[in-house]
Amino acid sequence: MAENAYEGLFIFDANRYAREPANVSGQLATMIQKHGGMVLASRLWEERRLAYPINGQRKGTYWLTYFKIDSSQIEPMRRECQINENVLRELMLKIDPRIVDALVEHALASGIEKPKPAPKPVPVAVISPDDEPPVDLDN
Repeated sequence: MAENAYEGLFIFDANRYAREPANVSGQLATMIQKHGGMVLASRLWEERRLAYPINGQRKGTYWLTYFKIDSSQIEPMRRECQINENVLRELMLKIDPRIVDALVEHALASGIEKPKPAPKPVPVAVISPDDEPPVDLDN
């Protein structure tokens, strides 16, 4: 069979990821390599509330991975993800070979977009009716 490029989105158990981030995300790379694949890019996407509970979990850590692997190894990887307690859900999509480099480059360069800090509050002078208006000294 042919080796193809895939985009994988994995939802990890947020509690387990918070305790051992390197171990949980490292298991994914190990799994890909065990099935004869090669990781092209792998990064945290975001942690968010799930639309509905999965295995009693209300939050999930979304992990985005681009990898090359023989197409015959996708089903065994899916079965292994179903068995793995750290993986709540997975989605693996075959990528068009013409756009693999652009997607990987974007994934490596962008990382997580950090929110912009809120603007600092500007002090405002409050004038009460008892205060006299300022005097113009130029006139």
